Amino acid sequence: MSDQSFYDAIGGHDTIKLIVDTFYDGVETDEVLRPLYPEADLGPANERFRMFLEQYWGGPTTYSDQRGHPRLRMRHAPFEVTIEARDRWLVHFRAGLDKAALSPELDEQFWAYVQHAAQFMVNSAR
Repeated sequence: MSDQSFYDAIGGHDTIKLIVDTFYDGVETDEVLRPLYPEADLGPANERFRMFLEQYWGGPTTYSDQRGHPRLRMRHAPFEVTIEARDRWLVHFRAGLDKAALSPELDEQFWAYVQHAAQFMVNSAR
């Protein structure tokens, strides 16, 4: 059995950067999601999300080194995350995964995590 991390198996930084950049390209013009990002420049959000995913999947721990524990629900609590927002978020993340063209097994594992995480962030029945 290989002791290679998921991060390394998918191609590391370059692959996660491609996925996250593609995701934020979609968010930038999404009428539902864009208002959830108060910063005029999506660059800082892009960087935080990339660092989080890199750490989650076994890459560098830069996210925690700079920001501490992820505390995802707490960090998202100020924003109304509706089912519609979750669905739009998943559309843009799916575009990133499709662009990365991972093997079916790796794609399935990444997608399962993303679907679970997106549902976990929903905090409004609207």
